[in-house]
Amino acid sequence: MPVVVTNIKRAEKEAADALASFGVATVHEAQGRTGLLHQRLRPIYRGPAISGTAVTCTLPPGDNWMIHVAVEQCQPGDVLVAATISESHSGYFGELLGTSLKARGVRGLIMDAGCRDVDELEELGFPVWSRSISAHGTVKETLGDVNVPVSCGDALVNPGDVIVADNDGVVVVPRLKAADVVAASQARLDKEAASRKRYQAGELGLDVNNMRPKLAERGLTYVDQSDWERS
Repeated sequence: MPVVVTNIKRAEKEAADALASFGVATVHEAQGRTGLLHQRLRPIYRGPAISGTAVTCTLPPGDNWMIHVAVEQCQPGDVLVAATISESHSGYFGELLGTSLKARGVRGLIMDAGCRDVDELEELGFPVWSRSISAHGTVKETLGDVNVPVSCGDALVNPGDVIVADNDGVVVVPRLKAADVVAASQARLDKEAASRKRYQAGELGLDVNNMRPKLAERGLTYVDQSDWERS
């Protein structure tokens, strides 16, 4: 039976807000290279990174009714995550829905389907990561679910998890691990900052990362070209 789950538990706001500053690549690495949504989900226009707590919905093919239902469940700081129950590239989402979500303080939309009104959404400043861009319209006939676990971009997203999205893609952080991932992401940035100084000073990655012993252990040898040509 189709269901709308209300009053969901969300990740702690401070952690959810902080994750945008690290970006998708750092967050993905910091949580053990997990949570990355499929690379087919791309931003419809280049923009800043966002992060926020997930409100989820499922969508039948060519039917965007449940997006309208999900809007009511969205709060400031949320990111709407819409997953189709089978592959569909219709334009489920456009400028009017973007206006509605922005008015409720929603930070963006992640949708494994088609989006339209790209120019208008960019002018509005409402970011969308979608599977495709399509002007094809949808209907409002078939029910789905709101705030249930969904598979979006081949990744599991639970209501209240944290979504981080930028020009590199989208990653999901489990609700109860958000604070730990913030700490791990900061530690990774601190380590990269130290490495960056060494790169700027002209050091090679081979030495910054102490790669030479492992390369030698694996059998890599260096041969002068004159010796190589005689061999």
